[in-house]
Amino acid sequence: MANRKPKRITPDEFYRAAVGSAPKAGSLAALLLRFILWRQERNYSEKGIFSHARHIYHFIEWCHIRGLAFPQEITRPIMERYQSALHQQHYKNNQDKPLSVRTQHHRLTAIKTWFTWMSKQSLILANPAADLEMPKLMTQLPRYILSVNEIEHILRLPDLSTPQGIRDRALLEVLWSTGIRRSELANLDIYSVNRERSLLTIRQGKGRRDRVVPIGERALTWLVHYLDEVRPQKVINPKLKALFLSSDGMGGLVSESIGYLVRMYIRDSGLPTSGSCHLFRHAMATQMLENGADTRWIQAMLGHQRLETTQIYTQVSIRALQAVHAATHPAQRERQRLCDTDIAGE
Repeated sequence: MANRKPKRITPDEFYRAAVGSAPKAGSLAALLLRFILWRQERNYSEKGIFSHARHIYHFIEWCHIRGLAFPQEITRPIMERYQSALHQQHYKNNQDKPLSVRTQHHRLTAIKTWFTWMSKQSLILANPAADLEMPKLMTQLPRYILSVNEIEHILRLPDLSTPQGIRDRALLEVLWSTGIRRSELANLDIYSVNRERSLLTIRQGKGRRDRVVPIGERALTWLVHYLDEVRPQKVINPKLKALFLSSDGMGGLVSESIGYLVRMYIRDSGLPTSGSCHLFRHAMATQMLENGADTRWIQAMLGHQRLETTQIYTQVSIRALQAVHAATHPAQRERQRLCDTDIAGE
C-alpha cells in the first residue's frame, strides 16, 4: 500500500458526502461547515478537523431525529439528554458495541468546542454546553508490558534471508529503540535518519509537532543495512522518499500496513498477548524508567505534550518499588532474619 497524504476536502464536500444536499442557512449543519472552514483557515490539522466534524455530525443527526435544526433550539437539558443517550447501553457504535467512556468524552468535547466557537463568534446568545459535566476518564495501565527477552524473541522472527525480512527487522528495531507511533513511522523518509549523530527526525507527529529523538546503535545498524543494501534494490520510483517501502516497492508502508505487520509478528511469537506497535512504545518507556531515566526525558522521547500523560509509566515501572518493598516490609525483613540465622547456624 502506498503512503498517501489525506486528501484535503472542503466543508461542502464533507457535508454533501454525509447528507447529499446543501444545509439551510443558520442551521446546525451550516454552522458546522463554517466551523470546519474557520479551522482550516487557521491551519488546524485535517485529521483533527474532520475527527471533530464527525463527532459533531453524530450530534446533528441525533437532533434532526428530534426535530431540532437550529442552535437556538439547543438548551442545557437537551445537551444532558444527548449525554445520557451516549451513555445508554443501547446507543451502539459501528461494531454494535456500547460506546466507551473515552469515545463519549471525545464526542462531548467536540460539541463543547463547537458551541464555544459559536458563542465567541456571537452566533448564539448563550452556550448550552458551557457547564456540561464531562464523564470522568479513568487512567488505564497498559495490560501487558513486553520484557526485554520477549522483545528480543519477536525481533528474531523476521526471515533475514529475504529483503522483506531485513526491512521488518529494521522496522521493529526502530520501534523499540525510539518508541515512535506507527503513524510517525509511516511518515519517515530517507532524510529522517542522521547517521553521524544517531538521530531520527519526526516530522508532523501528533499535534503536528516535529521532534528529534536518539536512535540506538543496534537499531541504527539495522536501519543503515536496510537503507544501503535492501531499499535501493526494491524501490521502483527513484523519486520515492518514503523510508520503509511496501513489498512491491511501489510506495511507502502506511500506518495500517505497519500495524498489521507488527501484529502478525507478535501473534507468531506465541506470547500471551496481542497488540501492535504500541506494545513496543510501552515497553521502551517502561524499561528506560526502570533503568533510571527521568520522566521528562521519556516525555521528550514519546512526544507527549503534558507530563501527566507520561507519568502513567511510573505506575507500570515497579522494579524500584519491589526493591523498597523487599527491604522494608516487616514480613520480608523477618524472612531475611530467619534466613540469616539459618546460615549462621550452619
